Amino acid sequence: MKRSRALIRFGRHALLCAVFAGCAGRNLAPPPDVPPSLRAPADQVMSLALRGAGVQVYECQATQDRVARFAWVLRGPEADLTDHSGKTVGRHYAGPTWEADDGSTVAGEIVAQEPSPNPDAMPWLLLRATSNAGKGLFAKTRSIQRLHTVGGKAPGSGCDATQLRKHVRVAYSADYYFYVARR
Repeated sequence: MKRSRALIRFGRHALLCAVFAGCAGRNLAPPPDVPPSLRAPADQVMSLALRGAGVQVYECQATQDRVARFAWVLRGPEADLTDHSGKTVGRHYAGPTWEADDGSTVAGEIVAQEPSPNPDAMPWLLLRATSNAGKGLFAKTRSIQRLHTVGGKAPGSGCDATQLRKHVRVAYSADYYFYVARR
């Protein structure tokens, strides 16, 4: 069992290296482990692969039902975005929004989600761009995938009346794949 997990991790690492190395040559292909519900539309092609690492920020809030309950509610990510070489090229924050160092941005909304294969990690997502700004890296992005998540889930406990409005920061990382219209 341990050996098969190690082989899976090695295979995923080799795949990510190949995908990120492909960024330089522009021969990008979507990762093979994308669930069908999270695939980008057929009229789009992958333009960029970045690694996001940082925290997901949650706030303890009262729920809207009649019973006095409390839950950790996602406020948003605070993460650096790095390219295949490890160079920071932008950041990811609430919105959700991705902002490149060149000033371009893309904001998105969730279209579909699937549980992560890792039960301790946030779900995998497909997002549709709702707005773009600038003329750089994210100017033409139409879809974004969040895959290969590690960590980032809301705490399972600790949110009650005594913690109301308290924030917690949960470490996470994910691979982000950006898609543009096919030419």
